[in-house]
Amino acid sequence: MSTVLLTLGRLPKALDLARAFHGAGWRVVVAEPFRKHLAGASNAVARSIVVTAPAEDREAYLRDLLRVVEEEAVDLVLPVSEEVVHVAALHGRLPARTRLFAMPAEAVLAAHDKGAFAAQSGAWGLPVPSTHPLGDETAALLAARQDVVVKPLHACSGRGVRVIRRGDPLPPADPAAPAIVQARIAGPERSTCSLVHAGVVSGTVVYQGLMQSGSVSIAFERVEDRLIEAFVRDYAAATGWTGFLSFDFMLDAEGKPWAIECNPRTTSGLHFFAPEDLARAVLDPAHPLRFRPEGRLQQFYSCLTETQLSLFRGGGFGRKLRTLATTRDVTWSARDPMPFLTMTATSWPIIREAMARRATFGEVATLDVGWRGAGA
Repeated sequence: MSTVLLTLGRLPKALDLARAFHGAGWRVVVAEPFRKHLAGASNAVARSIVVTAPAEDREAYLRDLLRVVEEEAVDLVLPVSEEVVHVAALHGRLPARTRLFAMPAEAVLAAHDKGAFAAQSGAWGLPVPSTHPLGDETAALLAARQDVVVKPLHACSGRGVRVIRRGDPLPPADPAAPAIVQARIAGPERSTCSLVHAGVVSGTVVYQGLMQSGSVSIAFERVEDRLIEAFVRDYAAATGWTGFLSFDFMLDAEGKPWAIECNPRTTSGLHFFAPEDLARAVLDPAHPLRFRPEGRLQQFYSCLTETQLSLFRGGGFGRKLRTLATTRDVTWSARDPMPFLTMTATSWPIIREAMARRATFGEVATLDVGWRGAGA
């Protein structure tokens, strides 16, 4: 039996991948800094192994992964989320039998870096908003002409993002926390998740949020957008991408999509892929990757919390309650019920951190595995 190593287990995306590979006859092992985590409660997971958090000690984390690969005779290493920026450094260090479903570190970093992504995409003629380093004179000129968004270079889940109105002063540049200034596109947001082999897209989900927790979508619906799908195909071909690849877009007044950032990993769009196809499409570029029948999905517990809070914050309680009552949860499975039933307990480390920081679940869920720059 072949073995796949998932390099994170705490997120519903990991659970989808674990169930998909288990259904395809693979043995599933999860490497996770948390002792308890969502996927670890699944009957699809054969073993969970605690590893060092990469934000704590990146090299120790990579050594831990190599040890797991050796001890568990891993055939495939599959990054799940933000940890991909670290896991990509395993290229050239894995045994000959082991495949890593991710690009080399240089390509992942270029896509993850919001400034580098915008510059690279713009040079290829792809539609990205005007983007400049914070502290550069061109950034100040842009902010004088129009509304802009200031973002940390490597942030995710909306951490540290600020909207600056036209003519207002920009924050001072901090060399220890580099950021970009990007022209603000004031329209609807759409996101994607794609599976790609050698520059050829096997499948792309385009989706938009139905309910938010902070800046993170916790209920979402699949939509059609040929211009966005074309952007994904062009970027994947230009980079020769292999692995998961995701983007966030803003639509302008004419409905044209502008790519505001790249996420070289899975996103919540992964949930829309048919589970019976997902593992096989990772393994075989020729395998068709279909959508599951549901056009709307939610993370139930997060949506329940937001719905309850809206009673006190005045934020569309009725609409949120209807979404909660009529939308399928991404975690529940009658054949594998424990991840859903034990989610509060297995997610407690993240919940506790969110409470301590007075932040959302999504903002803190990957703090210990995210990339913070070359010195991380």
